[in-house]
Amino acid sequence: MNRISRRKFLTGGLITTAGVSSLAVAGGLAKRYGLVPPDGGGIFGPGETLTYAAHRLFSRHALAREFPRSMISKTPFANSIAPLSTEFKGLQSRGFTDWRLSIDGMVARPVTLSLGDLKSFPMRNQITEVVCEEGWSYVAEWIGTPLFEILKAAGASPQGRYVVYFSIEPDWWESIDIADALHPQTLVTWAMNDGDLPVEFGGPLRLRIPKQLGYKSVKFLTRVMVTDSPRGFVSSLDPKSPNYGYSWFAGI
Repeated sequence: MNRISRRKFLTGGLITTAGVSSLAVAGGLAKRYGLVPPDGGGIFGPGETLTYAAHRLFSRHALAREFPRSMISKTPFANSIAPLSTEFKGLQSRGFTDWRLSIDGMVARPVTLSLGDLKSFPMRNQITEVVCEEGWSYVAEWIGTPLFEILKAAGASPQGRYVVYFSIEPDWWESIDIADALHPQTLVTWAMNDGDLPVEFGGPLRLRIPKQLGYKSVKFLTRVMVTDSPRGFVSSLDPKSPNYGYSWFAGI
């Protein structure tokens, strides 16, 4: 076994110390400029912060890749979901005519919208890829209402820094920062490919966020809340969440 020289040992120690010091300085700057994610503490915190800060500094306004229609997946993969609730099945039996999306929290005009109301807003369609952390993906056309249009209509407060959004299914919610909420590709989707959004893909409403991994695109959307703090709604830190243990920021 080769012995480590005293010079190499001291040099390595200095480099390590410098690295730790630089990380501490970077962490301080990130906190000052709001670049620390809600799960930025703990053993994985520095890595989470570095990823989040890099995205926010260098690709905040970047667009997810959009594809030509020829690349739409012929058999998109619908991952499994838990058995649907009695409430959901009742709404489904009536063709979702009673389905509602509420917008509340830090907004001037809390509002409840039907599917028809949503379709009266400006519409956008995009052909983007759903990328799952489990390794599978597919390309589909998503049609819906940009979330920023809905937040604008509700009068979202400038002090709102996060958006928490909820599924009709218990304990299924997620949160994003306001940059992703206002991103032009973040859609409240109600159609997919050639028809209404199928239930297995989150119909009748799904929040589609193509700049993040698939688990951030919550299915069966019923509520959007604007807040200045995601406290209590950080899925990566909540054992009740199906996304417990994943990164809060899942940027791609």
